[in-house]
Amino acid sequence: MTSRAFALPVALLTTLGIALGTSACLADATALPGSTSGRTGTSMGSVSTPVGSAPAAGRPGSAVATLRTLAVKGRAPKTGYARSQFGQAWTDAVSVEGGHNGCDTRNDILRRDLSSATTKPSTHGCVVLSGSLRDPYSGKILSFRRGGSTSSLVQIDHVVALSDAWQTGAGAWPAERRTTFANAPLNLLAVQGSLNSAKGDGDAATWLMPNTAFRCPYVARQVAVKARYGLWLTPAERDAMSRVLAGCPAQPLPTAAQTAVPPPR
Repeated sequence: MTSRAFALPVALLTTLGIALGTSACLADATALPGSTSGRTGTSMGSVSTPVGSAPAAGRPGSAVATLRTLAVKGRAPKTGYARSQFGQAWTDAVSVEGGHNGCDTRNDILRRDLSSATTKPSTHGCVVLSGSLRDPYSGKILSFRRGGSTSSLVQIDHVVALSDAWQTGAGAWPAERRTTFANAPLNLLAVQGSLNSAKGDGDAATWLMPNTAFRCPYVARQVAVKARYGLWLTPAERDAMSRVLAGCPAQPLPTAAQTAVPPPR
């Protein structure tokens, strides 16, 4: 949830298959926001244990195969956590894709995930004024309009919540890495504000969206984020992810092409 770090080399991301695709087992209606069809415009905690009961054989680069590579241990203490530990919210001063492009991260993700987006004049195509969102969490089509009482109806969710990240490895990171993580497009989705609030800092064991058709790509994206940034899973989180992915044959990891933010126009 809302509450970049040194991204792994591109070659490793390619090996992991981190370049976001939609589920092979899902209908076209589950296409992820940001697809070209919709765009205009250290160890803490207990000793690591191997991943156990994952769904049946996953191909290299699949969510199932990558899930099996993640460390599993108990949560580290939440002591010391605050949103400010992950830097200024939506800063552009980060070295990940979309950083230093003249637009803050929130507007980058809105431009990526909204269709028919319009932007404010004299902002170099940066500030989003309106658009339409196929909300992945509810499955509904939402209208976005920038304004004091309307902007919060569409929020930007951290797919792996910042508090969850803090308790599964990020608490030991340097500040710059946490700021990068909080602004990484791979870990961000525009979603219905009320469902973002309902999620809170929940992981897959404590919260899944009501739109069941999106659970496969959502969990795959969480797996990709945790793999990319070296975060671990709790046993309950691992088991919940395994249960979801068991119903998603050949579920791929997200790909860079589909998580990429469009440049300002």
